[in-house]
Amino acid sequence: MSHQTGITANKELLNFFGRCRNGSVRLFKVVIEDEALHLNDWKPPKGSWEDDYDSLVLPMVVDQQPCYILYRLDSQSNGGYEWVLISWSPDDSPTRQKMLYASTKATLKRDFGAAQIKDELFGTIKDDINLNGLKKHRTSSAAPAPLTEREEEMNEIKKLEVGVDIGVDSKHQTLAGVAFPIVSDGLAALNKFAKGELQYVQLRIDIGAEEIQLASQAASLQVVDLPARVPDNAARYHIYRYDHNYEGDFYHSVVFIYSMPGYACPIKERMLYSSSKNPITYLIENTVNVGITKKLEISEGAELTEEFLLDEIHPKRNLHRPKFAKPKGPANRGAKRLTKAPVGKGGEA
Repeated sequence: MSHQTGITANKELLNFFGRCRNGSVRLFKVVIEDEALHLNDWKPPKGSWEDDYDSLVLPMVVDQQPCYILYRLDSQSNGGYEWVLISWSPDDSPTRQKMLYASTKATLKRDFGAAQIKDELFGTIKDDINLNGLKKHRTSSAAPAPLTEREEEMNEIKKLEVGVDIGVDSKHQTLAGVAFPIVSDGLAALNKFAKGELQYVQLRIDIGAEEIQLASQAASLQVVDLPARVPDNAARYHIYRYDHNYEGDFYHSVVFIYSMPGYACPIKERMLYSSSKNPITYLIENTVNVGITKKLEISEGAELTEEFLLDEIHPKRNLHRPKFAKPKGPANRGAKRLTKAPVGKGGEA
């Protein structure tokens, strides 16, 4: 809250406040003199408020001399015209003057009527208070406050959340996420994968087109060649059939891999891929009828080794459980008592 100086509008200025509201005044200038707010000058309207602005406001300001300017707009609210309060305080003006005007502004607003002031503009140079400066100020005031990275991520998540209505008549499971349509060649590749004609399919999200597209495919792909398929600067979905032997049996394990190279991707891309993961796996399993053995998330292709895939698909079980260990007795129990048979005569027990 501003510190009040005790300076108030003089009688002439208070009377002028009452007369200037009928539309006959475009702007007026107020200065502090003899410990009171005085009317310094005023001008009538000539054209629209935008046409009058620079030609009337800029000649009113003087170097090294702070002042207030109240400028009338053409719009109305609360039964009267709306005004802009301009606080002119050039850098080269005396410090005491700048402090005095800053501390008295609240009094001026109260005496004039704060409800009629639509915008407040502060300037130290003329570019701050000209028409372009006023428009920039309005744009800046209307813009949302800057967000932290965490707030931006939460904002994106909220935008991508899909509201779901569930009632007593609901007969199918609903999925949270963004269900982008998949293009025809992507769906064709998944169908070929289902028939065994392809061993690998890679899908990408076209954010601009808001659709899932085919990125690449392969009829045959060894595990050692899989890491090279993972981009290091963009997210992807990979569907891979891992054909392998394990403990004497042969497996055709379908692995869904969601690769996301961390913060190398923009927030929006990370959020879209994360939110679209469930819908795309649902499509693979329920529309294309491909059973997914394991769903994996990785940050780089180097993670996709044969050992990694085997451990994920066939996790090792610990069959050797530790035996029950008898708990120790209470601490500070003292030395154990030794019991011996009584010794008879002759030293024999």
